[in-house]
Amino acid sequence: MSNERLIYLPLGGSGEIGMNAYVYGYGPAGSERLILVDLGVTFPDMDGSPGVDLIFPDISWLVANKNRLEAIFVTHGHEDHVGAVGHYWERLGVPIYARKFTANLARHKLTDRGQPEEAVRIVESWPELVNAGPFSVGFLPVSHSIPESAALVIDSPAGRVIHSGDFKLDETPVVGEAFDFDLWAEVSSGGVRALICDSTNVFSHHLGRSEASVGPEIEALVADAPNMVVATTFASNIARVKTLAEAGQRAGRSVCLMGRAMRRMIEAGISTGVLTNFPKVVSPDEASQIPRENLMLLVTGSQGERRAASAQLARGKFNGITLKEGDLFLFSSKTIPGNERGVIRIINQLSEMGVDVVDDSTGKYHVSGHANRPDLLRLHEIVSPRMIIPNHGEHRHLREHAKLVSEQNRASIVAVNGTMLDLSGERPSVAGYVETGRVYLDGAVQIGALDGIVRDRIRMALSGHVVVTVLLDEDDKVLGEAWCDLSGLPEVGRSDAPLLDVLEEDLSQFLGRAGTKTMADDDKLEGELRRITRNTCRDEIGKKPEVTVIVSRMR
Repeated sequence: MSNERLIYLPLGGSGEIGMNAYVYGYGPAGSERLILVDLGVTFPDMDGSPGVDLIFPDISWLVANKNRLEAIFVTHGHEDHVGAVGHYWERLGVPIYARKFTANLARHKLTDRGQPEEAVRIVESWPELVNAGPFSVGFLPVSHSIPESAALVIDSPAGRVIHSGDFKLDETPVVGEAFDFDLWAEVSSGGVRALICDSTNVFSHHLGRSEASVGPEIEALVADAPNMVVATTFASNIARVKTLAEAGQRAGRSVCLMGRAMRRMIEAGISTGVLTNFPKVVSPDEASQIPRENLMLLVTGSQGERRAASAQLARGKFNGITLKEGDLFLFSSKTIPGNERGVIRIINQLSEMGVDVVDDSTGKYHVSGHANRPDLLRLHEIVSPRMIIPNHGEHRHLREHAKLVSEQNRASIVAVNGTMLDLSGERPSVAGYVETGRVYLDGAVQIGALDGIVRDRIRMALSGHVVVTVLLDEDDKVLGEAWCDLSGLPEVGRSDAPLLDVLEEDLSQFLGRAGTKTMADDDKLEGELRRITRNTCRDEIGKKPEVTVIVSRMR
């Protein structure tokens, strides 16, 4: 009996939505040749990761086994699938394969960080194949909310696996390819061992709607607006951006794109040929000279990002343009869970200006790029695999999808990040676990989620910070008195005296009575000074701040 096996290992994207990274392997147990599907990011929030710029999957296991890695395949150009390639490619050093539009974006990721764009290789859609070790991989077109999305057909000696990627069943997607049911049936006709399948919308029980269905609704809204119109959507959804621009054009408005991400996406779409006949646009400088009732702005920031165009307009002015009472602001997007606070903040700021805000609560102006429950069932039926492994979703999505699969009498299992599955048998089985987690991009450096840096930042944000400085002579005697610097703390506590004075007095009293052993031992002295500072703050203001103690000795 062969000891070779086919494995699947999510390092990100299973048990969460974002930072997708999925490993497939084939060969003898423990020495399989590997490929990686997608390498994405997720985005921080001020509650859990303040000050962090981006969040990556922890690929330490993959780096430790990079001598076994053959290639990286990127299914599409969304940040949660391609956003980390520029940050991680140097550590992996293998070719990246993608379709033309996605490759354009991936190359920008590499060149932005001084990496060679030649590492990204363009692949045509099915039936073109890439050989990578024991694998043969093809890009099977799907419809999604970004052009040239693809599922991956992954063949190995153990059989065929289809990795769905993000998809929906859209036959009129406006930009990009329609979902080709006949092609999917043909690719699946020889038998599929496993379907690794998007779970994002498993709780949505109605049939998915086509991208084309939002066009008439948006057009009617823009046509009826008496003043300036501003619309925001995902910059990567260039089909929606085109629909919005066309609605503005038909209403006799000049269209202006605002935000670097949106301009880059449109330029990528045009340069790769996936976006044609995009309406003529004006520059922000030109827009500022156009009568308001004849202008439509398409702006970034649909998820409440603080530095995006939407947020800056909501705060007052952006690129010389100010919103006024009676203007219309359309959110042609769904708010991703976790971003609600930022979006609501912008909506309220716009409301205070007298701007009329329209969101997607009616369902008229946005459709999802992911398959709903009935569409998942239809794909299951078309592919008819031996087993279905849910991915791309929070734990509740994976679990619900696995239940749905079980109701069809197909094999399934919930595999969260770090769970290595053996797909070689009749049913999937757990082959082991690897350590996974998150890596933060904090400014210019990458830090581990468990390094304590962000934890300390959160503690300082919650409770403030005190720096205590003590200067000692060569005989361990205090020179002068201890002094403190406070950050993020009230000036006056319960005693109605300045907190700084109370702290320095309590510390000076301790130093005056401390024994020689304590004064000679930096660790003991720092510990006591920290304890007294925290206790005094607790008594005075009801909080125990973070404390940094600096003991300087004159030698």
